[in-house]
Amino acid sequence: METKTPAPKPQMPAPRPKRQKSGVVIPNTANWYQQLAAFLIWFFISAVSKTIRFRINDPHGFLQRKDVNQAVFCFWHNRLALCVELYFKFRQQHFVAPGVAGLVSASKDGALLSAIFGRFGVQAARGSSSRRGAQALRELATWAERGYDLAITPDGPRGPRYVVADGAAGLAQITGLPVQPMSYYLKWKISLKSWDAFQIPLPFSICEVNVGKIFRMPAGGSEEEREALRQQLEIELRAITKD
Repeated sequence: METKTPAPKPQMPAPRPKRQKSGVVIPNTANWYQQLAAFLIWFFISAVSKTIRFRINDPHGFLQRKDVNQAVFCFWHNRLALCVELYFKFRQQHFVAPGVAGLVSASKDGALLSAIFGRFGVQAARGSSSRRGAQALRELATWAERGYDLAITPDGPRGPRYVVADGAAGLAQITGLPVQPMSYYLKWKISLKSWDAFQIPLPFSICEVNVGKIFRMPAGGSEEEREALRQQLEIELRAITKD
């Protein structure tokens, strides 16, 4: 009697290997209601700034200098509301940079800020010290190569308030651009209960703009030079800031 050989059992497919994370952080993009909020904020700031009287205090004569074609501009995070208006109102009256690129967080809050900056015509490089920071600095360096000014809030996006991180000094080290600290004092404003006490300008206020002394560090400078610049920048920004 012929015996049948049992059919071989079907083999289970080998488990697929788990995909490893690439480590690439994709910045959050603004959704429709953030785009709407960005438009409303842009409209509010543009309208209010037309009623504000600006007074410039420039003891070092930065705005009259012809030997500074590009710079890294530094404002405290709580003074973001008017920094773009100040740039286009005063900086571009004296210099020929095609525009400005700013460092913006890759977070959801950064998506809103990026949309607001876009309304003003500012190029946004998305990143911070905790997320996508190195990529953002490289993007800013690329904008600098195209002739753009750069902008950064050295205590943002999370603080502590009025403590300078090493982002501005790092940009100076990479690009060789001078660093120009600026601040302002608003007579009439609303200060939010946020970590930075963010300032919202009120109509018909007086804005006293303080232009600090310029700092330089050669491209490719040492770590010691970068830390020295960070400390000097913090001292100067605090000195020209009045709350």
